[in-house]
Amino acid sequence: MNNAHQPRIEDLPSPAKLFRSVIIAGVSAVAILVAVVLPAEYAIDPTGVGRVLGMTEMGEIKRELATEAERDLGVHGGDQSSSMLDAIFGLVVGTAHAQEAWRDEVSFTLAPGASAEIKLVMEAGAAAEYTWVATGGRINFDLHAHGGGQSVDYDRGRGATASEGTIKAGFAGEHGWFWRNRDSADVTVTLQLRGDYSEITRTN
Repeated sequence: MNNAHQPRIEDLPSPAKLFRSVIIAGVSAVAILVAVVLPAEYAIDPTGVGRVLGMTEMGEIKRELATEAERDLGVHGGDQSSSMLDAIFGLVVGTAHAQEAWRDEVSFTLAPGASAEIKLVMEAGAAAEYTWVATGGRINFDLHAHGGGQSVDYDRGRGATASEGTIKAGFAGEHGWFWRNRDSADVTVTLQLRGDYSEITRTN
């Protein structure tokens, strides 16, 4: 026969202790929200703790990327209904294809705060492979396309040092990257390309 240990009434937490525990948990949740979540997601840092922890910088980068994407859409216009999942394709490159030489290489250096945009002129259904690396620091980027009244965002990132993949054009137009150096030192970006595109354009 098993004799289960029964706690004594005096060992159980009192209502006052339970209430105090709930209050402490609530205060802790609010503190995490104010010190971490708000700075990291929205760059809102009323206490200053988020900047000390590096959370506010993350929020500012997110806000800058969103603003830059909206600005680009305002310049180029287009239909936002295009789905990212419908426009980005990760193609598995065979061994023989992987051994092919890159068709073009573009390299440039951005001072702190500077930006550059490189686009590939592509027809609908065309595909282009790319790889790029950033040396000297980190960089923010936005990979997107526009043309014929259409636009799409393929990918974006902050504090990145490299990326690679394949662009498959869902429509004819310009498909490519916007980079901005938000680091404190010069950053050199080297982009390698191959595939079906007729022209490379660049704007600073």
